[in-house]
Amino acid sequence: MQPSISFITLTVENLERAVAFYRDGLGWPTEGIVGESYENGAVAFFKLANNLTFALWPKQSLANETGLPHDNHGPTNVLLAHNVPSEAQVEQVLLEAKQAGATWVKPAKRTAWGGYAGYFMDPEQHLWEVVYNPHL
Repeated sequence: MQPSISFITLTVENLERAVAFYRDGLGWPTEGIVGESYENGAVAFFKLANNLTFALWPKQSLANETGLPHDNHGPTNVLLAHNVPSEAQVEQVLLEAKQAGATWVKPAKRTAWGGYAGYFMDPEQHLWEVVYNPHL
């Protein structure tokens, strides 16, 4: 697995308020909230330096997506994403993570928005998404 973090996602209770803070308060450019037509899809993206994307996503949406409980002190507070160029590589990275001691949270499957993603937790309970996004 090539070491890479493509997205850092903070989960939030109030997406509109969080977007306003980063966009209006800090001046970070964004298209605003997108994906509202998809189940658990409302999210806001902010492009950062070095090809890194910062995202805001409702906590309940991540809990629904992964099957993990909505918990203010649990693994659904932050999501790190590792983007790869193919569905096969999603499977490969998930397997490598499991062999290294990760716990699979959700096997890879097609997403409502046209991608392919699966989730794992590292031994310290940090949540990762491994994703192929054909739109990037």
